Amino acid sequence: MVKRRRPKLNIALLKSLAEAAGVPGREERVREIIRKNARGIFDDISIDPMGSLIATKRGASKSAKRVLLACHIDEIGFYVKHVDDKGFLRVQNVGGFDTRNLLARRVLVQTSNGDDLMGLMNPGGRPIHIAKEEDKKKIPEIGEFTVDLCMPADAVKKKIRIGDPVTLMQQFDEIGDCVSGKCLDNRVAAFVAIEALRKAKKPKYEVILAATVQEEVGCRGAGPAAYTAQPDIAVAIDTTLCVDTPGVPEEERVTKQGDGVALTIADSMTISDRSLIDEFESVSKKRKIPYQLSILPRGGTDAGPMQRARGGYRAATISIPTRYIHTVTECIHKRDLQAAIDLLAAWLTT
Repeated sequence: MVKRRRPKLNIALLKSLAEAAGVPGREERVREIIRKNARGIFDDISIDPMGSLIATKRGASKSAKRVLLACHIDEIGFYVKHVDDKGFLRVQNVGGFDTRNLLARRVLVQTSNGDDLMGLMNPGGRPIHIAKEEDKKKIPEIGEFTVDLCMPADAVKKKIRIGDPVTLMQQFDEIGDCVSGKCLDNRVAAFVAIEALRKAKKPKYEVILAATVQEEVGCRGAGPAAYTAQPDIAVAIDTTLCVDTPGVPEEERVTKQGDGVALTIADSMTISDRSLIDEFESVSKKRKIPYQLSILPRGGTDAGPMQRARGGYRAATISIPTRYIHTVTECIHKRDLQAAIDLLAAWLTT
């Protein structure tokens, strides 16, 4: 039996990306982490008008084809929309939540004066001790949740402004053979791109990394980035569903954890350029990099708007299988992360 070596990943970088706050439209903290770690890897770094970070690594020759790598850096979260007379915050979600995962959560509120305040998120209503039977069966809606800052109402109203961003808090950890934390969707993509470019020191392409904004509310940042970059090839790097956990039929499984990087044939926004998928598959086989083919029935990636920018571009998505997606316990196998890094690095230099 061949013993598989454990991947040696830059866990410190991934931890800093995963724990940073960055709801759609307020990705500046994540962007700064990427900017610092991109220095020395890319030749030029800039910020576009929407807030996406654009980093360019020049190719081996002036005639090198241009590849755009899109890695969205926002996370699902909330904005404060109301402060009531008792000082409780009401929030508007930005991105899709299953509210069953929101009960009894700690949150971070970024105030306009620069302070970070911890709060407690819970739905309104009776605690379990006095709840009626119908209360126990109800799944709360977003509008029923409040954030308690545990401060007098006057103090809350002085510190909080409508539009202050609110993010779920969760420590990033290594658990068994996996990593787990909030918003691995999609901070792992920027991590994969940076680590792949560290490895692929002399890519044959001119590589443009777009750390895009506002993907979770409609893939808004990738279109402008592609329109400006005018790449020959556009590749979205994102997470995708594992669904290899109990309670889901095997035929509904999108990917399987530990089986390698996923080459996404299609999702509800994009059908990947088949020749690009074939290229990735060929490189995977040649380099013995574990991979799997996948189709995502619902949901999309930055490949959608990139594919349709200007006159259209060849586009594809490579994905990292993720369990418990859109929760604070998103979980990714280290082998799949390493496979994504290895494949991207190998493809950029083959």
